[in-house]
Amino acid sequence: MVSYLTEALVADGHDVTLFASGDSVTSAQLHPVWPQALRLDKTIRDSVAPHMLLMEAVRRRSSEFDVLHFHMDYWPFSLFSRQSTPFLTTLHGRLDLPEVHPVFDVFSNAAVISVSNAQRKHLPQANWVATVWHGIPDSLLSPRPIAPSYLAFLGRIAPEKRPDLAIRIARAAGIPLKIAAKVDRVDLEYFHTVVEPMFEGGGVQMLGEIDDSSKSEFLSGALGLLMPIDWPEPFGLVMIEAMACGTPVIAFDLGSVAEVVDEGVTGFVVSDEAGAVAAVGRLSQLCRTTVRRRFETRFTARRMAEDYLRCYRTLPRPG
Repeated sequence: MVSYLTEALVADGHDVTLFASGDSVTSAQLHPVWPQALRLDKTIRDSVAPHMLLMEAVRRRSSEFDVLHFHMDYWPFSLFSRQSTPFLTTLHGRLDLPEVHPVFDVFSNAAVISVSNAQRKHLPQANWVATVWHGIPDSLLSPRPIAPSYLAFLGRIAPEKRPDLAIRIARAAGIPLKIAAKVDRVDLEYFHTVVEPMFEGGGVQMLGEIDDSSKSEFLSGALGLLMPIDWPEPFGLVMIEAMACGTPVIAFDLGSVAEVVDEGVTGFVVSDEAGAVAAVGRLSQLCRTTVRRRFETRFTARRMAEDYLRCYRTLPRPG
């Protein structure tokens, strides 16, 4: 999201400096803080240290900018509340953890952006400036001329994402399931003990993690995307990635889902496994061209950038 926002702002003529890893590809001015993306650097044992360096690099240059925009949860609050350049923070993660609440009690003036209205309900005391839904470049993913023949699961293999339920739903519907998902180290036990044994029943293909260049074909070939989540999803990027390919979504009614999915237009919002199985049978009623058009209206990077620009202009100026 940071990259998509940066590129959209630069394309609109704004002067943007991106504080990120040295291997970042950007049209903005890059201030490298660490040589390589932390996720790709296998030598990293303390990922907090590079983030501390990043915040200090921003602080030392803060007077050069009209506004600072962070995507680091609550980490910037203390340091940047003590300087004069206006700043705001987009909160991307879950906010229902009790230990998070006191932070927002203490820093009640820190301007924050939610990525869905549902995300806000756990922190009513926060200084919410706006809700800005995610957006992706309209040319990043697109429908391909492929006859849909399977159901898709995309993203992460994790207990809260419930790929095990996706397998059960697909089997109950009698349709093959393809899983394109990464397995983080923290979720290896769940994968090996819960998900992997379910492959023995057949009808499931595990593709592993795929990049953006493969997503259009993968999603275009799917009858629908299954998202049987078991947590308060802050946004759910995979839903709009599917819509960009004209692929409808079947998702459980938790977190942001009801805001992102237009019921009966871009997919179906369901409450349980049986409802998801029934919704699979209704996927053919949805127009894939309409799904793509709705994506273009609601979830492009340009729309996201325009929303953020409005937020920047509302921030109080020093003096």
